[in-house]
Amino acid sequence: MLDEQMLARQQPLFAALADPMRRSLLADLAAASPKTATQLSADYPITRQGILKHLQILEDAGLVAARQSGREKRYSLTPEPLSALEQWLNEIGN
Repeated sequence: MLDEQMLARQQPLFAALADPMRRSLLADLAAASPKTATQLSADYPITRQGILKHLQILEDAGLVAARQSGREKRYSLTPEPLSALEQWLNEIGN
């Protein structure tokens, strides 16, 4: 049985993963973390500011963590919230 409250709590996660750019950023961070927004923006056709907006949404969903390093923030994947998504997918798949 699907827990509607659990789904409501996970709404930021679903919203964050709905965007292809954010999924791509997550894949990049999964392959090599941590990275700065400047490092990430070198691989994408959008500005550093655009990357930062996407990273903020990912951070709000708990999918990335930012750590201050001098004047820069370094972003790393935090995969734990994906386990809730996996659980939900397993529930609806059975």
